[in-house]
Amino acid sequence: MITFHSLEDRIVKNVFASFVSQGSCDYLGKGGQSIAPSEAEVARNPRSRSAKLRVVEKKR
Repeated sequence: MITFHSLEDRIVKNVFASFVSQGSCDYLGKGGQSIAPSEAEVARNPRSRSAKLRVVEKKR
């Protein structure tokens, strides 16, 4: 999920953490850390600077 504001990010972070603690999902990437845009992306698209990507994968 991509968030653009800190309040949105906090909600997503807490919901994803609850999914992981229940055992229904696993974090993809570095243990639940968000992925930020690269410097090159921000140079091309300044509006992307506040974006954060968080990813979980549903267990089967």
